[in-house]
Amino acid sequence: MSDTSELGEWEFIGRRGGEPARLVPGEVIAGVPGARRLAEEAGREVGFDFLDDRAVLRMLRLRHQDEQEMFSAGFRTGVPLALVGFGAAVYWGGAAQYWESGRAQLVYLAATGIVVLILLGLWIRAAVVHWGDPARQNLRARARRYRAVAHAARDGGADVPAHYPHYGPYPFAATYRPGVDEASVPDGEEQS
Repeated sequence: MSDTSELGEWEFIGRRGGEPARLVPGEVIAGVPGARRLAEEAGREVGFDFLDDRAVLRMLRLRHQDEQEMFSAGFRTGVPLALVGFGAAVYWGGAAQYWESGRAQLVYLAATGIVVLILLGLWIRAAVVHWGDPARQNLRARARRYRAVAHAARDGGADVPAHYPHYGPYPFAATYRPGVDEASVPDGEEQS
């Protein structure tokens, strides 16, 4: 599932389906005193060295994999939910409410409600499992801090591309949970 086998040595994918981006070396970020200070403070907060290129590259690749898996989980349960919901609404609006008996309408609404609730429950479960994983929460918290460090370096005059590392502002990024094992990549999917 990971795209790391086709990436160059210092490349990562910043957004799902996006083009590979090149890692900005830690020395570029460390060249801006404010960014270096922020990287050191953030590193102490989340137990990570934001100036270690290999560690940052691994984190960014894991973050891409996390985003891919989150999309897949939502797609697998969200699409059937949308299709069943849309089909049920169309059938109700076009046929059931006008031509079915009161008892048939009640059975239809009950069956449709049960199916929609089951699909909605599966969708919520997938979201909770994905968002509730403490290792993934730590990964998102670190990626959010790294984004702030990179933006501070760019604001300080460093040669950092706009929107680097090409993720959004993480409005739902979790807080860091110390003592949790690191997020991992299945064997053979990580390239250093």
